[in-house]
Amino acid sequence: MRRFFLTLFLLAALIVLGAGAAGLWWVNQPLKLPAPSVDLSVEPGTTPRGIAQAVADAGVDVPPQLLYLWFRFSGQDRQMRAGSYELDRGITPRLLLSILVRGEEATRSLVLVEGWNFRQVRAALAKAEQLKPETVGRSDEELMALLGRPGVHPEGRFFPDTYTYSKGSTDIALLQRAMRAMDRKLDAAWSARAADLPLKTPDEALILASIVEKETGKAQDRAEIAAVFTNRLRLGMPLQTDPTVIYGLGTRFDGNLRKRDLQADTPWNTYTRNGLPPTPIAMPGKAALLAAVQPAQSKSLYFVSRGDGTSQFSTSLDDHNRAVNRYQRGGGTDPNQRSGQ
Repeated sequence: MRRFFLTLFLLAALIVLGAGAAGLWWVNQPLKLPAPSVDLSVEPGTTPRGIAQAVADAGVDVPPQLLYLWFRFSGQDRQMRAGSYELDRGITPRLLLSILVRGEEATRSLVLVEGWNFRQVRAALAKAEQLKPETVGRSDEELMALLGRPGVHPEGRFFPDTYTYSKGSTDIALLQRAMRAMDRKLDAAWSARAADLPLKTPDEALILASIVEKETGKAQDRAEIAAVFTNRLRLGMPLQTDPTVIYGLGTRFDGNLRKRDLQADTPWNTYTRNGLPPTPIAMPGKAALLAAVQPAQSKSLYFVSRGDGTSQFSTSLDDHNRAVNRYQRGGGTDPNQRSGQ
């Protein structure tokens, strides 16, 4: 009798050990997916059993009850997080649990580039992978109202940066993040502004920063370029900067800025109108924002491109004309009419 019970015990032990070994083998085996990549969405409040079922419903060839038992056995079943996940071929039950516990959601990224205008931002949003297009078909005015800024022009209001987002996020949500980021950067720059600036509001600093962003070829010249424009504002001189004219032309600009364009009046033509234009002309980065509020201590009133990205600065028109003859001889507009590139 004693031998019989000992045999039963040994048999049970072998079964348990065998099951444990089989389980250890299984949790490290790749799951069968119907495609190279499978999307898995786990809604907030989903139970561990529900998550196991969601994995099977996504097309993964796995018994949901077995997967649920693995979740329970691991002791981490209550640590799994809601989110949008991407399961790739080669994923094992062990790796799947690790991803769910760490909340490693499937993400994409979108780069908003310094110097882009809002038209380019909208084009990038429309092409962004796995980003829900809630802005499509809406005017700029409608979009800004959705963002809680009715009546505000969208140009320059979004901070250029790399934004990551979960699959299924909306373009409105991404724009909201970019707008808040610009609010923070502009507030910080305005708080650090020089005492003698000819700028009255943060919005004016944003407008000037957008011009500095578009005019700067090399970072080393940014503060000096800002100084040229602030000096002109102090003296009541027109800014005479080509990027504002180009912005005013909009989609009519064909890549070639002509003399007649400089003479055609628009609200953004800083050859025909004094002072800052009514809105920013692009998205300035952090460095341009800081340059606008902390320009170089300089008396320069003119600059011209040297052709290598850097600029030659001058304090008098005669010096500027000589610089134009040296660096841009034989081309472009009359140098007496232009301050920069």
